[in-house]
Amino acid sequence: MTIPHPAGYRPAPDGNHPPLLSEGYRSTVLRAPSQAPVVLRHRLTEVTGPLLTGDIGPNDHDLTAQHDGEPIGQRIVVFGRVLDSDGRAVPNTLVEVWQANAAGRYAHARDNWPAPLDPNFTGGGRVVTDAQGNYSFTTIKPGAYPWGNHHNAWRPAHIHLSLFGRSFTQRLVTQMYFPDDPLFAQDPIFNSVPDPAARQRLVSTFDLEATRPEWALAYRFDVVLRGREQTPFEEPHE
Repeated sequence: MTIPHPAGYRPAPDGNHPPLLSEGYRSTVLRAPSQAPVVLRHRLTEVTGPLLTGDIGPNDHDLTAQHDGEPIGQRIVVFGRVLDSDGRAVPNTLVEVWQANAAGRYAHARDNWPAPLDPNFTGGGRVVTDAQGNYSFTTIKPGAYPWGNHHNAWRPAHIHLSLFGRSFTQRLVTQMYFPDDPLFAQDPIFNSVPDPAARQRLVSTFDLEATRPEWALAYRFDVVLRGREQTPFEEPHE
């Protein structure tokens, strides 16, 4: 089923998003759909539902200040803008992040590889974009971790980002990577994005001007929701 694109909408070219079935990414072999998806039209609740902001806590944006002590690791600021295909700001958008700690371990019961947990770092945060589409988090640079996909498989350091529209049906999920990571070449998740130019849009940019002296390095990561410069997301949304 082909749905016509709204007037003025510039669709992403082929290769911008990873396919649902990527042979190198082993778990997709079992979970990818075997038949073409059925596209359902949005009803009124999907396009006019309540905003998913909720109450943002005072330290939701600062993952280093959510516990009694300082977490271990390199403190960083991750910031950027959420934009549409024409470069216009997308305000009032809920942005959530989750990540591993500096040792590459998640605060999750199923993550039990022998790396230390950090009692002062849970690894989750959220903010709402301002009128200019800006967001900012203070956190710890995550470590790499093994994941069993293939022999000696390690994930590059990354942060997950989730962006909500007006309902749970309008959710996009992506990953932000760090420049010059030596693990890029062997990571099938990063390389599941077919277009090399689109793949590089998943890599943040170190920003010395935004770096806070004697406090935290800064990395910029803009998220573009649609169009030819769209940020690759985990599932294609046309």
